[in-house]
Amino acid sequence: MRYDYDIAVIGLGPAGMAVSIMASEMGLRVLGIERRALGGECMNVGCIPSKALLRMAHVRHLVGRLSEYALTDIDPPKPETPFERIADHLRFITDKKTTKMFEKVDLRLGEGSASFVDPHTVSVGGRRATAKRIFVCTGTRPAVPEITGLDSADYLTNETIFELETIPESLLVIGGGAIGCEMAQAFRRLGSRVTIVHLDPHLLPHGDWDAGKLLEEVFVSEGISVYNARGVRRVSREGAVLTLQTDHGELFRGDRLLVAAGRRYDFDELNLDAAGVRYGKNGIEVDGRLRTSAPHIYAPGDCNGTYLFSHAAMHQGMIALMNAIAPWPIRFDYRKYVVPWTVFTEPQVAHVGALERDLKSNDVPYEVVEEKYSDYGAAIAEGVAIGSVRAYVSKAGRIYGVRIIGEGAGETINEWGLAIQNRLRLHKIMFLQHAFPSMSFLTKRVSERWMMNRMESPFLRRLVRWLF
Repeated sequence: MRYDYDIAVIGLGPAGMAVSIMASEMGLRVLGIERRALGGECMNVGCIPSKALLRMAHVRHLVGRLSEYALTDIDPPKPETPFERIADHLRFITDKKTTKMFEKVDLRLGEGSASFVDPHTVSVGGRRATAKRIFVCTGTRPAVPEITGLDSADYLTNETIFELETIPESLLVIGGGAIGCEMAQAFRRLGSRVTIVHLDPHLLPHGDWDAGKLLEEVFVSEGISVYNARGVRRVSREGAVLTLQTDHGELFRGDRLLVAAGRRYDFDELNLDAAGVRYGKNGIEVDGRLRTSAPHIYAPGDCNGTYLFSHAAMHQGMIALMNAIAPWPIRFDYRKYVVPWTVFTEPQVAHVGALERDLKSNDVPYEVVEEKYSDYGAAIAEGVAIGSVRAYVSKAGRIYGVRIIGEGAGETINEWGLAIQNRLRLHKIMFLQHAFPSMSFLTKRVSERWMMNRMESPFLRRLVRWLF
């Protein structure tokens, strides 16, 4: 059968971009379908604009700390048009950078949602196209819990918060995950009064409790009110004021409400049944090669529910494409490929490998090796002495997992990911020279502390004395 395209990609977020751009560079005929904007959620209403807002907030927050750096205090500047500036950045990135990457892709952008007609045919805006291989890369959407009165509250999600014109005087946040925490700190530092109401017992529930506890302490010190282990019973509006009632009976009032309560799948218009693709409450079902129940259709990225991170989606897109064109399979296995993650609050929180609670629940023997920023001269001198690098390791130096809270955590965590993925033990890190006085030097100090712990062995102590 002659197909219109070699490959059709539905959704041009991180996974879809990886597939379509790589495939087009290989000389394949590629159809790219995106109903909103190139780059998907991450580029337009997620990773990139949120980090821009956090940077603005960081700069303003630093002005309030001038005396700590032996500088004369001044009043913090007022935010002028932060969202307009972010929109300008996004337009520049899209027009000057992203669009050029798709020059070899036949784009159907903003023509509507794609829908399967049959296993090899998709329809977009009334036009049909056939493809030999199809990649579903539709990602996720914000989940909105069923709360009495919420529908009439004019609430915000990450999809709409960057459409604001000004920073509100007060902001209520439902949810204490990555999005909720990042936006809470950004808006607080830009002048809003912020209250977080969170269902789980600690912030950042996908991480270990100590990270959430430390971040909460920082938030409280900055004037953010945090209420964990609270369900939201009702939301109401009286004029311009929103009122949020918890299941503990508390009432919180604010000008705007951000719902950051997780993610949901968005397959409503895709008509996956017509393609013979199985899916459920946990996303689209895929095998070890990222194929769906229809073997010529692949589903990399958030839509398969494995790891909801942009970098994981890019990685899966690459693996899925290679499996579609290579005669030998590349197995999609996160026991082999680790997934580091970072929450870009200040301090940053990053993790890779096993969580401590997982090691405990699985009865894995481990020891904790930790170096605190407050014990590192560079961090003290630079005024960033909050947090620590904590590694969960075996006595023989096998690295199970690493948690970093502190300055540069998002950069430093990647070295640990490389070590875990390649089964490097701590002595390998110890013998790598790290640039001093970088914050990543704390990684080397963790490995040195592990080695010093080994020297507490009576046998080794006797051996050293004998050799000396």
